[in-house]
Amino acid sequence: MSRDLRLLAGAVLLSSAGDLLALIVLALQVHALTGSGLAVSALFATTLVPMVALAPLAGLVADRSESVRVLVVASLAQSGIAMALAFTGDFAAILALSALLTAGNTFAQPAEFALVPAVAGDKVTKATGVVEAARYAGFALGPVLAAALAVLGPQAALLVNAASFAAIAAAAGALRVRRPPSPATTRERALDGFRLLRDDRVLRPTIGAAVGALLFISASLTVEIFYLKDVVGAGDTAYALLVGAWMAGMVCGATGLAHRIPARHIAPVALLALAVQGAGMAGQTAWAILPVAFAGYVIGGVGHGVKNVLLRSLLTTRVPDALHGRAFAAYNAARNTAELGAVGLGGVLVTALGPRAALLLAGLGPVLAAAAGLGALRARSTAGVRHQSVLTRPSSAAPPA
Repeated sequence: MSRDLRLLAGAVLLSSAGDLLALIVLALQVHALTGSGLAVSALFATTLVPMVALAPLAGLVADRSESVRVLVVASLAQSGIAMALAFTGDFAAILALSALLTAGNTFAQPAEFALVPAVAGDKVTKATGVVEAARYAGFALGPVLAAALAVLGPQAALLVNAASFAAIAAAAGALRVRRPPSPATTRERALDGFRLLRDDRVLRPTIGAAVGALLFISASLTVEIFYLKDVVGAGDTAYALLVGAWMAGMVCGATGLAHRIPARHIAPVALLALAVQGAGMAGQTAWAILPVAFAGYVIGGVGHGVKNVLLRSLLTTRVPDALHGRAFAAYNAARNTAELGAVGLGGVLVTALGPRAALLLAGLGPVLAAAAGLGALRARSTAGVRHQSVLTRPSSAAPPA
């Protein structure tokens, strides 16, 4: 692994760990301040809405500016905001600062994505797997840090989060690779990333299926706790271990399998991995016992890890380098929009169907979305072959050879 890849992966690990650390600490703080479920929901909204609203601008900035500089500036700004959060006890101020923290992340993520192919050379999928594994390790580390720092209070945890952003800026600044800004053109627009995802014959069905599936996958976050606690009978420790099993599966899929997929098969295999992710969720409802739940979580996590790496690799390989920032920002905005739509869906499914049937439906959604995406890919491929055949067929009026 190259020095730059290690630095970038380390920055991503710190970023994802800090994100979850801050979210857990702030959620507990808002709960203690207000005792209101609506207030906690408002906090969660601040972690999604800026990423949707600012995505076109963030993608354009990532492409029109040197990527390392964007990552450093965004991380330093986030460090200052996190420090301000550590000394804030007012609910309205917490919401405003949390939204600003997310806004910084909105600019940092497209720059980070655009740097992966720059540090990867000709091994984009493998490097993407390393970066994604670091992200998942950070997600697993964040709650552990929150638990360990709980005895010191929220201020100490948020100061640790501020320090993590400063460390990210230092790691990014130490990168040797640079991604020069793309030259400005008169036709360049902030929404170019969305148009590219819409118009590309491979990205449109593949990304479309993945984003559509998120309506079910994100809703399952609410469903799962009811299923595992009330139907399976898992205790708090078992629940935490199940979440860890999903993360372990994601790391295995990201690092052990995704880079073995040939470039020409990335799109269909990404959709197959999406189906595996859903099957892991749905399949465990066939027998509501803890060992089956663990198996479902590991299988679903493996599919999730493979899918995420392949989708990012697909974006990298199908999108011109000058548009990487805007394409990833558009993809991220679409994902976050779907997650916003799913926030209330999980509660509705549990109430209307019960936990077991709700989790079955939440798992079948990604399977059906993957099937639709594969069908669209096949149809587009067949149409492309027919069109090429017509173009190359000799005219009946042509003289004999």
